Amino acid sequence: MKSKLLLLLHFLFLPLLGLYAQETNFVEINGRVTEQGTKDPMPGVSVYVRGTVTGTTTNASGDFNLKTKLKFPFNLVISMVGYQPQEFEITQPGSRLDIALVTQTLLGKEVVVTASRVEESILKSPVAIEKLDIRAIKETAAPSFYEALENVKGVQMLTSSLTFKVPNTRGFNVPNNFRFMQLVDGVDMQAATLGVPLGNAIGATELDIESVEITPGAASALYGMNAINGMANLTTKSPFLYQGLSVYQKVGVNHVDGIDRDPSILTETAVRYAKAFNDKFAFKVNFSTLKGTDWVANGLVDQNPQNLATANPKFPELSGENNPALDQWSRYGDDRQARQAISINYQGVNQTFNVARTGYLEKDLIYPSVRNLKIDGSLFYRLNEKLELSYGYRYGVMDGIFQRGNRIQLKDVKVQNHKLELKGTDLLVRAYVLKENTGKSYNLNPLAYSLDLSHATNAQWGGVFKNTLQTQVDNGVDLATAMKAARAAADAGRAEPGTPEFDALKNTIINSNNWDIASVVPGGAPNGGAALWQYSNTYHADFQYNLSKFKWANVLVGADYRRYEVIPDGNTFVDLSRPLETRTVAGANGSFGENQYYTKYGGFVQASKLFLKDRLKFTVSARLDNNPEFSPKFNPRIAAVYTAAEKHNFRASFQNGYRFPALFEALSFLNNASVRRVGGLARVNEGIGFLENSYTLASYDKFTAAVNADVSAGLTRNDAALKNRGVLQVANLPVMKPESINSFEVGYKSVLFDNTLTIDFDAYHNSYKGFLGQVEVAVPSSGPVGSDAAVLDMLTRSKQNRYRVYTNAKNIYNSYGSSLGLTYIFYKKFTLSGNANYNALSKNPTPDIFLTSFNTPKWVTNVSISNREVFKNIGFNVVWRFQDEVYWESTLANGLVPAFSTIDAQVTAKLPTWKSSVKLGATNLFNKRYYQFAAGPTIGGLYYVALTIDGLLAK
Repeated sequence: MKSKLLLLLHFLFLPLLGLYAQETNFVEINGRVTEQGTKDPMPGVSVYVRGTVTGTTTNASGDFNLKTKLKFPFNLVISMVGYQPQEFEITQPGSRLDIALVTQTLLGKEVVVTASRVEESILKSPVAIEKLDIRAIKETAAPSFYEALENVKGVQMLTSSLTFKVPNTRGFNVPNNFRFMQLVDGVDMQAATLGVPLGNAIGATELDIESVEITPGAASALYGMNAINGMANLTTKSPFLYQGLSVYQKVGVNHVDGIDRDPSILTETAVRYAKAFNDKFAFKVNFSTLKGTDWVANGLVDQNPQNLATANPKFPELSGENNPALDQWSRYGDDRQARQAISINYQGVNQTFNVARTGYLEKDLIYPSVRNLKIDGSLFYRLNEKLELSYGYRYGVMDGIFQRGNRIQLKDVKVQNHKLELKGTDLLVRAYVLKENTGKSYNLNPLAYSLDLSHATNAQWGGVFKNTLQTQVDNGVDLATAMKAARAAADAGRAEPGTPEFDALKNTIINSNNWDIASVVPGGAPNGGAALWQYSNTYHADFQYNLSKFKWANVLVGADYRRYEVIPDGNTFVDLSRPLETRTVAGANGSFGENQYYTKYGGFVQASKLFLKDRLKFTVSARLDNNPEFSPKFNPRIAAVYTAAEKHNFRASFQNGYRFPALFEALSFLNNASVRRVGGLARVNEGIGFLENSYTLASYDKFTAAVNADVSAGLTRNDAALKNRGVLQVANLPVMKPESINSFEVGYKSVLFDNTLTIDFDAYHNSYKGFLGQVEVAVPSSGPVGSDAAVLDMLTRSKQNRYRVYTNAKNIYNSYGSSLGLTYIFYKKFTLSGNANYNALSKNPTPDIFLTSFNTPKWVTNVSISNREVFKNIGFNVVWRFQDEVYWESTLANGLVPAFSTIDAQVTAKLPTWKSSVKLGATNLFNKRYYQFAAGPTIGGLYYVALTIDGLLAK
């Protein structure tokens, strides 16, 4: 595969190296840049030739020297964040420029790229887009630029871990967000087998980030797979424009109330060094490390309440904490797979109770300490005035908690990336390789099951429970107390957290990758495992070319190719060409079979044209994507922007997008607590029959409750089962296909009242078809569904094969919403800004085969007041954030997430003499504990101080 990639690079890059060759003479331009008010020299100002890659920065004295071979005339642009940019036409050699920059509040002046893949004013973007530039990042009331995205209009962030935040826009929010793309300098940061970008695990460091652009909504027409719900585009600093040594040190404290953990120190250190030589060659290196104590998921909400057939609704005394079928959010090993029916004679009647095993709390199964180490380095070479070649390498190691169908402890996860890029004014060619290794990670659910099974099999545990319960009620003990006594007897002797025996047993289980073994020798070594050992390579190449010289329109074309390579681990991913019985068995050489491949490629064209004296901009995009597992998919986008009275910008767009299933959705084959999670491709189903020969688990629960009621009335279990066979519903799951979206959006942007007020409004309607999700089914082992044998198999767990299948929803889902953002400079440099976001999902008249997990609050609001210089070199920012309550649905946990509000604040002092600044801040200032999703961590206050030293050793 590597040789093929090298060959691809050869054909992509070599023919293009001479594309912009120039036969012109050498020109040298000198100048000095000062601040108009103070007359002080300004170091670090960007000086570049418009329409080229040629540029430099001013030195400590504000001087610059630029060498070029361009023909006269050309335009020189001088810019710095926070100041009004200036542009000069250079018509002759020997030019000497003395330039004074004026402080400016850049409301509505931002230039964005992500919305159309070409530079354009943020006011005239065809779709909604938000941007954080360097100044906004420095002034944010958040401990890092990535966490600042939580305050961006239209963005909802989920905190899965101290090191792992997941962004989302416009609904269907989950901690493993397959539908939101994240790019860093054009590289998709998705960890292939996990299926999501791991926050900012190998992304930009705090010192190297230049800007972040967020597109809240479908971007499939230009970016293809995974951009169906939105995308984030992170851009880092060029070593030509940002030179010298920079150092960042943050020290903070969390868990200040001591409820979940003792007060704990958080530290983050970052170093950046960049150097350019003669504006021809440059390099940069970055290092960053973060260490801290993670937030704790400790929600004990019971999601198996008395109104469900899977609990014990006929016995009011077995409610709340007395429910023996308790299934708590943050306890593992107590869910339906650990539940059994226990029958005793109670008050002269044969009664059946649903009882779950005790399980273990999440806080006892995870590592409290987390870290994130990032290293990257890049080389840049300007081949000529319009072409730059670069190579970059990134490496990251992280710990944290990841949530999919279960909670997963990420431990020593390693991701690395090699990128080669050729970039010109109109041309971009890029290729990269992303390597993923999940290290020593493990899944909490099978860990809890194996811990319990190491004490006793389910049958043995249930036998002790039953005998003790019968004895207790025979002695006149009330039912609730008898249940507790029975549980204590059945749990006697099991490994308890905090003991050496527990730690040794846990260590054995998390270092075994075989989840297929569901039984153990009680009192002996566990046979089951919980390790999550996944390995993958992603190979990607893309290009785009701007045909802006066409007279009739500006045309952009591009294409990309991506191939995922998964190394079978015999557990999560297997060689599907192997027979079923050998897929999880290693060969003599330790291999689990042939590597599995998943491929996607596509191309796009975009044309834009100005009409009505340049007041109307019309843009049409079309993209064709193909994945050999499916038929080709066509993604169009039509957008129009109209500017009225030079200030009022109205926009409207329609686009269609498709999302090919992620690797885990397509190819997984994971046995987890006797339920195999499987991809929905037809080749995964071959020889198994979970698509066409299965019953839905929802109907199975109703069937079981009906059987138990008839047995209590005197029928035999077999007769009761055959009597209620009509309750069982055949799943008849469709073969997986890509999900699609039709998205309509309108918007308005304006800057009013002499550049003191910005208004940004958008509204959308999305229609999802073939929505992808999971449904659990039971496959009978004795006969086809509908037969007597299949019905009787539903009485005995050992005669069923359970599968959790990725498949498409039957209903069409319509979501809609709007957002409004306002920014107002009301006195000197005081700025009041805020945004309100509304999202909702239309109800369908008929239930679907699985929960769609919209999981988005109807209202999310942010309000901030700031002044970047309330006193000389002193600035502040305070943000109030509110999130409405939401009922959370997922395959792991369901329940109400209460509304919450927080206040974040920071004060920054600039120390120009020492080229440094000090930031004192807090998130969740008043330590109001909250959680953002069911089974998620409880988040408290984080208080920190950060020192940044910037521009040392600059030229």
